[in-house]
Amino acid sequence: MSANEINTTAKDLLSVRAMIEELQAEAEALTDKLKAAMVEQGTETLQGDGWKATWKNVVSNRFDSKTFKDEHADLYGQYSKPTTTTRFVLSV
Repeated sequence: MSANEINTTAKDLLSVRAMIEELQAEAEALTDKLKAAMVEQGTETLQGDGWKATWKNVVSNRFDSKTFKDEHADLYGQYSKPTTTTRFVLSV
C-alpha cells in the first residue's frame, strides 16, 4: 500500500468513526424517547409492528477482584496470570 493510500485509508477510518459516534448519539436519543414513553405509561414493555422493547432492572452478581486482591493478596497473586493483547490506536 502506498503512502497516499495509507493516508486516505486513515482519513476514511476517522470519518467512519465520526459517523458511528453521530449514529450512536442518535440511537441513544431514540432509546431515551422509548424509555420516557415506558415511564409515562408505567410499563416495562412496549410493542409495535414487528418490534418489542423491554426496560427493567436486572440483578447480577459480580466478583469484586479489587477487594479480593486487597484482602487476599497471596491468593490473588497465585491465581492471576498476565495476558498480552494488541491495541490499535488512530488519533488526530
